[in-house]
Amino acid sequence: MSEPMIEMTDIVKRFGATVALDGLSLRVDSGNIVGLLGPNGAGKTTTIEVLSTLTRPDQGTARVAGYDVRSQAGAVRTVIGLTGQFATLEANLTARENLVLFGRLLKLGKAGARARATELLARFDLNEAANRRVTTFSGGTRRRLDLAVSMLAEPAVLFLDEPTTGLDPRSRVALWATVRELRDQGMTILLTTQQLEEVDTLADWIVVIDHGRVIAEGTAVMLKERVGGAVCHVVVSDTARERAVAALAPLGDVSRLESGLTVPAEGPATLTEVVRRLDAADVHVDDLALRRPTLDDVFFALTGHAADATSPRSVDPREPQASSPAKDPGDRLQDVSS
Repeated sequence: MSEPMIEMTDIVKRFGATVALDGLSLRVDSGNIVGLLGPNGAGKTTTIEVLSTLTRPDQGTARVAGYDVRSQAGAVRTVIGLTGQFATLEANLTARENLVLFGRLLKLGKAGARARATELLARFDLNEAANRRVTTFSGGTRRRLDLAVSMLAEPAVLFLDEPTTGLDPRSRVALWATVRELRDQGMTILLTTQQLEEVDTLADWIVVIDHGRVIAEGTAVMLKERVGGAVCHVVVSDTARERAVAALAPLGDVSRLESGLTVPAEGPATLTEVVRRLDAADVHVDDLALRRPTLDDVFFALTGHAADATSPRSVDPREPQASSPAKDPGDRLQDVSS
C-alpha cells in the first residue's frame, strides 16, 4: 500500500472543557477527493486546522505529504493550499492585486507573483474580473478568487473547508467542476461540508464524523447500502393507515413515518403489487413512489439527527453554530427516477 498524502492517528484536540477531536483517525490517498461530512460542531474545521498547522493537536500524530504537522510544520505549509469557510481577500484590491500580494507573501518574487497571477486569472476564468475590486464581486467570483489564491504555490494537497458556503446553485456547480479538474490533475483534496449533495457529487471516499471521531466511512454507494435498498413510499389518509399496514405486511417490514409508510422494494414491480394490495383492502392512495436512501438518511441512521443540525454533545468552537430540527427520514428520500 502506498504512503497516504494525509494521515491522522488518534488525534485529540481540546479547547478548555470542550473536546473538539476525540481520537480521530483519517487516511487520504494521493489523487483523491475525500469528503469529511458531519454536523456543526463535529470537529471538521478543527481537523483542517490541525492538518494545515494552524492548530497543534494535544495528542496523536498527523502527517501531510509525509511531513509531521508538529515537528515539520514549515515543510507542511510548502505543500498545502487552504480555502476556508469565508474568503480571506483584501476587499479594496483587485483580483490581480490580491494574487500578486499573496504571491509576494509566499516569496514568489515580484516577476514570479505577476506571472503566476496572470496564469491563475485565466485558469479560474477571472480575466474579466482581473482589474475590478473585490468589493464588486459576486459570491461565486469571490470563492473562485479565494481558490486561486490557495493555488499560488501549486500545492500537492488542498484543504477546502465548506467552500460553497453562501453560494447560489449555479456558482456551486461551477466550483464543483473546478474541484474535479484539480483532482483530475493529480491533486489530493480534503473537503469538509454539511452539504450532502456536495459530498455525494464530488467525493471519491466519504468519512462521517460526529462528536470528534469517525463513525463511518466508505463510498457514497457503500454508505447508502448500510441504510438499506430501495423502498416503496406510500401516503394514505390517517384513517386508512392501519388497514394499509395490514395489507402491505406480507411484502416485508412496514415502516411508519410521519410522511407515510415504506416497504422494501425490489423494483417497479413492487409498486404494482402495493397498488393491487391496497386496492383489495379498499385503501385510497394519495401518493406512491419508488425511492432509494440518500446520504441524509445515512447520516440520520448513524447519528439520530440531520447533517445540518448541531452535534448535540460535541461542539467545535471553530465552527459556526446553527441548528435545525431533525427531519423524518422519509422526507429526505430521493426518487429513483431523479
